[in-house]
Amino acid sequence: MKTNKILIYLGLLAVGLLLGWLLFGGSSKEEADHNHNEVEQTNQMWTCSMHPQIMQPEPGDCPICGMDLIPAESGADGLTADQFKLTTNAMALANIQTTVVGNGLVENGIIKLSGKIAENEEANAVQVSYFAGRIERLNVSFTGEEVRKGQLLATIYSPELYAAQQELITAASLKESQPALYKAVRNKLKLWKLSENQINQIEETGKVKENFPVYATVSGTVTEKLVEQGDYIKQGQPLLKIANLNTVWANFDVYENQIELFKKGQEVDIITNAYPNKQFKGKVDFIDPILNTKTRTVDLRVVLNNKETIFKPGMFVTANIERVSSSNDEVLTIPASAVLWTGERSVVYLKTNPDQPVFEMREIVLGNKIGDEYEVLEGLVVGNEIVTNGTFTVDAAAQLQGKKSMMNKEGGKVLTGHEGHLGMENSTSINESDQTKMNERLIVLEKFQKQLKVVYNDYIHLKNALVKEDSKNTSASATSLLNNLSKVDMKLLSDNKAHTHWMSLVGDIKSTATSISETSDIKTQRDHFKHLSSHLIHAVQLFGVKEKVYVEFCPMADNNNGAYWLSKEEKVINPYFGDAMLTCGEVTQVIE
Repeated sequence: MKTNKILIYLGLLAVGLLLGWLLFGGSSKEEADHNHNEVEQTNQMWTCSMHPQIMQPEPGDCPICGMDLIPAESGADGLTADQFKLTTNAMALANIQTTVVGNGLVENGIIKLSGKIAENEEANAVQVSYFAGRIERLNVSFTGEEVRKGQLLATIYSPELYAAQQELITAASLKESQPALYKAVRNKLKLWKLSENQINQIEETGKVKENFPVYATVSGTVTEKLVEQGDYIKQGQPLLKIANLNTVWANFDVYENQIELFKKGQEVDIITNAYPNKQFKGKVDFIDPILNTKTRTVDLRVVLNNKETIFKPGMFVTANIERVSSSNDEVLTIPASAVLWTGERSVVYLKTNPDQPVFEMREIVLGNKIGDEYEVLEGLVVGNEIVTNGTFTVDAAAQLQGKKSMMNKEGGKVLTGHEGHLGMENSTSINESDQTKMNERLIVLEKFQKQLKVVYNDYIHLKNALVKEDSKNTSASATSLLNNLSKVDMKLLSDNKAHTHWMSLVGDIKSTATSISETSDIKTQRDHFKHLSSHLIHAVQLFGVKEKVYVEFCPMADNNNGAYWLSKEEKVINPYFGDAMLTCGEVTQVIE
């Protein structure tokens, strides 16, 4: 009986286990499969807590420090693979500004040029004295005075003219016997611009005039007084400059790549700041056939009617000119400061979210450069918001976060290359084509490179002061850098791309160096230093300083976001932490 009971209990237990497996086993497997699929769909990335730039698709060890990788934050912010986000603090420190693409310099075939009003040189005159003497009386009191043709300007005492009058009186008594002498004396007085009536009056009265009047030969406005009452003057010496302002010139500078857009006779609408609601008509009267080699421009001139004295010489004006083109398509323009170049590529940074500092690189196709703006033929549309100030800072952020950038159109950390330098077998180093793009340099004069090197040397002194945590010398080095930066001659850059790049960089360098010089707080100085370093790295990459330069990187600087700096030596001496972490970092690039 006991044996039978045991067998019954064992049978019931077996049946229970079988029913449990049938009821719950399948669902557990399905749940496990579901969880597995869910993990696969999240595309979880793994990073290092000490080196957040490391991103791997599976767990493992950090290739830099060997620590276990941890799950990276999920991409819940909705950013695409090419987009990246900056902090509000970074935006403020780098003075990043954006502009909405809209009505630009060229739209519907209309070109805007800025210029200045000048005197019409064809209507200008210089009033001179035709004989030497002393100005007894000057009848013109001030510059800007209106004079009319025939008006008395001055009275002059001339010993030569006094003697010539006596000769005339003597010759008049001998004109019957010596007509040639008489005629020669009269002609001599005519050369001194005495009229027939004046000569006849001297001859008839027989009296010598001590002081002779000088009359205006033209009507106009006195633009310059060249003498004062009581001055001794020579024959032919200028007394006054007189401008006839009934017509004036409006002069505009046209860059050499714009020349084909203009021709003589084009209709021009002129607008002035003094009368912003009025438009004045004119035509292109002259295009200078000679290029100014210093500014790379030619002079375009418009003659304007000015009988109502609306236009004043020196006044700034704007011209709207219909471009010479067979196409009537609308052309957008953007500020030159928004554009970065590398080789044949032109790129800008697009602010993709109007409410958040989210950016993305965009390649564009440029047309003509007009003033300080470029025509955009492809890549942008009206309403796009682009970075126009702090562009290099945004590009540096893109490189740091492994996004598409000026130096790397495919994305990935072009400038970091930590793993390649550390020699890790499973890591990814900079490929050869990317390295070529990074080292691509604009052709500039050696004199410009030497001037830039002085700025670079000040930067090195500043960096060394930060290493020593010497805020006073840091500030002093920043001040010296600003002083030498102002001495860099932009006229040495004749290439448009080089000039535009430097114009964009110099403002950012000046801004960050000024911020460093104006504070004594070492932490604030280091915050600005990372931006200064970013701009100097780009400057040295693009222009060179005639020596080998090392680009170094610390992944723990800037709250583990990482930061770069430049060095004259390969040995890493970290300026971001002082003695606490003096050797933290690595060389990421060598600029030959």
